[in-house]
Amino acid sequence: MNLPFDPIERAHDNWSQRWGASPAMAAVTSLMRAQQILIGELDGALKPFGLTFARYEALVLLTFSSSGSLPLGKIGERLMVHPTSVTNTIDRLEGQGLVLRRPNPSDGRGVLAEITDAGREVTEEATQALLGMDFGLGCYSDEELWRMHEMFTRLRVDFGDFPAPVAGAVEGR
Repeated sequence: MNLPFDPIERAHDNWSQRWGASPAMAAVTSLMRAQQILIGELDGALKPFGLTFARYEALVLLTFSSSGSLPLGKIGERLMVHPTSVTNTIDRLEGQGLVLRRPNPSDGRGVLAEITDAGREVTEEATQALLGMDFGLGCYSDEELWRMHEMFTRLRVDFGDFPAPVAGAVEGR
């Protein structure tokens, strides 16, 4: 866009004149714009692999599973998305030959999504592409990224995604 001014800052100025200063309004508007930017960048990087970020997340989740398969309900729970979104995602991945559906042996009515060898291959290639672009966040240091993660963890805990982590128990650092 390359605008000569920050439209979010301008919106906040206007907001402040009408309703008073609101750092929350400025922050959430910036956050929503950041999400738009990142989804565009991530989906663009994944397009050569025939993936969107949502489909990529499902494939990664399946690769993390010890058996390479998970019930559709568990996929929705772990990705924190509606069952309809899971069905659509798995439909697309199945159509691409990256996932297949099979009956869940431990639940006669349930269905498992299982990653195929082609799905594993595409996941590895797509992961390298995303790592190569720092998931669109290359303008931040590792320290800034960890702080950002911690800030959003607090929001997610507050909204009930999961219980607060025990202090000092953050993995991977």
